[in-house]
Amino acid sequence: MGKDYYKVLGIAKGASEDEIKKAYRKQALRYHPDKNKSPGAEDKFKEIAEAYDVLSDAKKKDIYDRFGEEGLKGPAGGGGGGGHTGQSYNYTFHGDPHAMFTEFFGGRSPFDHFFAQNGEDSMDINDPFAPFGMGRMGRAGGFPRSFKSPHHGGPHRAHQKKKDPPVVHELKVSLEEVFSGCTKKMKISRKRLNPDGCTIRNEDKILTVDIKRGWKEGTKITFPKEGDETPSNIPADVVFVVKDKPHPVFRREGSDIIYPAKISLKDALCGCTVNAPTLDGRTITVSSRDVVKPGTKKRISGEGLPLSKFPEKRGDMILDFTVKFPDKLGQSTRDALKQVLPP
Repeated sequence: MGKDYYKVLGIAKGASEDEIKKAYRKQALRYHPDKNKSPGAEDKFKEIAEAYDVLSDAKKKDIYDRFGEEGLKGPAGGGGGGGHTGQSYNYTFHGDPHAMFTEFFGGRSPFDHFFAQNGEDSMDINDPFAPFGMGRMGRAGGFPRSFKSPHHGGPHRAHQKKKDPPVVHELKVSLEEVFSGCTKKMKISRKRLNPDGCTIRNEDKILTVDIKRGWKEGTKITFPKEGDETPSNIPADVVFVVKDKPHPVFRREGSDIIYPAKISLKDALCGCTVNAPTLDGRTITVSSRDVVKPGTKKRISGEGLPLSKFPEKRGDMILDFTVKFPDKLGQSTRDALKQVLPP
């Protein structure tokens, strides 16, 4: 057995368009997750939206009335009798129940007024149409006496869309990419409104980020309003934040790069030559005749990364020396060192 959409809305089969609308109002207000905190409220709220989506559409309602949910969601007519065209309908509810709710109530939240008078839930949930002039008043389109038009600056203004907070993604780049500059194409998935202004589709979009030479870690690139879009929000900005990828050789300090130069104890005492690679594929030869102590640093000017504000200039490469000591020494070596090394 398929879903009984009439039962979901609490109405009889053959209900009029007006009765279907009234039933949706009542059930949607009762099970809206903002007010109904029971565990199954969210699922029930979505089921109510699906029922209204079908029964408020003449074509879908006709197929459902004749062939049930199976006929609506499978081939038109569901293999049943008269009127089967052989065409596929394949209905699936893709809507956003919260967007449908907002659209139904004209873009404003009914809870602002009808559920929060003097801090109490004073609305009769069994007669939710009365505040709209559709219950005991017997006519549609009215508002309670205390409602003021937004044009008159009353406390209950028409619903205003709020902008969602930024959606932030890390954008990892290598030191070589920072050195030369590059272009990154980032694929994002998002929700967008259809032309009807109510239903929503999922779509992918490619955002192009031009990485400038010398950009520092933490640089932000903002794409305004590229986030999810619904009838009730202003899309969020999408923000990419530059993050350095770990490098197999260097580490970065601002616009300088650090090269760990490992030398033996003999080289540290007697002088050494270090062949240091560069980010653009060259090799720099650095010689030292001085005693190199652990932690000694030697700066090579202009061999670092471009400066972000002045990319024609560059930072430095810093050789950070590490002295590798032998694990053990023979007795003869010890005796010789005692003779030659200062006390």
